[in-house]
Amino acid sequence: MALIKKPVTGMKDILPREMRLRDYCIGVIKKTYGEFGFTSIETPAVESLSNLNSKQGGENEKLIFKIMKRGEKLNLADAKEENDLTDQGLRYDLTVPLVRFYAAHQGELPSPFKALQMGNVWRADRPQKGRYRQFMQCDIDILGEESNIAEIELILATTTTLGRLGFKDFKIRINDRRILKAMAAYAGFPEEEYDNVFITLDKMDKIGIDGVAELLTKDGFSKETVDKYLDLFKAADGESGIKALEIIADTIGDYLESEVRKSLSEIISLVDDTKTAQFEMVFDPTLVRGMSYYTGTIFEVAMPQYGGSCGGGGRYDKMVGRFLGQETPACGFSIGFERIIMIMLDEGFDVPGESEKKAFLIEKGIGGERLSEIIRKAQKEREMGNRVLIVRMNKNKKFQKQQLTEQGYSDFTEFYVNPINNSAK
Repeated sequence: MALIKKPVTGMKDILPREMRLRDYCIGVIKKTYGEFGFTSIETPAVESLSNLNSKQGGENEKLIFKIMKRGEKLNLADAKEENDLTDQGLRYDLTVPLVRFYAAHQGELPSPFKALQMGNVWRADRPQKGRYRQFMQCDIDILGEESNIAEIELILATTTTLGRLGFKDFKIRINDRRILKAMAAYAGFPEEEYDNVFITLDKMDKIGIDGVAELLTKDGFSKETVDKYLDLFKAADGESGIKALEIIADTIGDYLESEVRKSLSEIISLVDDTKTAQFEMVFDPTLVRGMSYYTGTIFEVAMPQYGGSCGGGGRYDKMVGRFLGQETPACGFSIGFERIIMIMLDEGFDVPGESEKKAFLIEKGIGGERLSEIIRKAQKEREMGNRVLIVRMNKNKKFQKQQLTEQGYSDFTEFYVNPINNSAK
C-alpha cells in the first residue's frame, strides 16, 4: 500500500517562501510586543480535558482533538462512555492554557503580568480558505490589571505591530458585553435568553437587520421587544466611535452603568490620541465575540482585504478565578496570524532587509583542494552577513537557477572543473 503524500485534512505543509515570511512576521511581532513590556512564555500543546471542557471555550469545546488514555489506563473492554477512553486533548486556543499557567505560577510572576504566547492550536473545524485545523495563534494578555489601561495597551501594541507589518486603513471594532446585556434588558428580553439573542445578533453582517428581526420573531419574541431592540441599532447607524456609543447609552439610560460608558469612551479617545498606525476605532454595538468567558470590553480587527475577523479579544475577569478561587482581572488580544500571512502572500509581500543570498553552483567532479577553496570563500561571505548556498550544478542549469531565484537568490557564481570557465552571474 502506497504511503499518503498529502497532509492530513485541515493541515498544511509550509513551503520556504511562506516560511521566510512567517519567520519575519514572528520577529516583528516579538520585537514590537517586547517594546510594550510583554514577556514570552510557552505552554504545552496538550491540556487536561477537564480544563478544555470547562464551559468557557464556547463552540470550540465541540472541536477538541481528544487523546486516548495510554498504557494501563486505557481499558477498552470495560469502557462505557467517552470519559473512560480519553482524559486529555490538544489545546483549541492559548487562553485556557495561559490561565492554568498563571494559576500554577502566580507567586513567581510580576503583577500585573504581561504575557506573549505564540504557538499552534488545533480545532476539528471545517477547513476553508484562511481556516485550518492546525494553526498558529499569537496572543498578548495582561493579568492583574483591572483598569482600562489594559485594553488601551493591548490595542496600541496590536495596532502598532500591524502597522509595522505594512497594514493600514484597517478598523478596530469595539464593544462591551455589559452594553450588549443592557441593550437586551432595555428591549425586554428575559435574561436567560440573552445568549440566544446575541447569537442571532452576531449574524447581522450576513443577514442584515431585517434578517435578525425575522429570526428573533421566529424564536418567539414579541414584535414590540424586537422592534425596540433593533431601533437602537438603527439610531446609531451611520455613526462611529464615541458618537455612536453616546446615542445608544443616552437611549437605554439607567440600564447601563455610567462607568461602562465612561471607560469605553476613554479607551476609544485615548487610543485615537496616541496611536502610531493608520486605522480607525469603531464602536460597533453588533460585535458579540463567541467566547462565553468574556465579561467586559471586546474588540476585533477588521481588514478591508479580508471579509472576516483578522484578530480579536477582550476582558475575561472571571476565568482565572475558576482555577484560583479568587477573581483576577484579565484581558487579551489575539492577532489572526494565519489570515495575516495569507493576505501578505496574496499581495506579494517582500520581506525587507534580508541579507544578500548567493548561490555557488559547483560542477560535478570538483573535489579535494578545489572544493575546500570554494567552501572557504563561502565561509568568508557568511562572516560578512551574506547567505551562501553551496550546491552541485544540475544538467538543466537554467531551471535550477529559476528555482533558486524563486527562493530569493540573486547572485550566482559557477565553479567548473576547469577554472578558466568559472563565472559570476
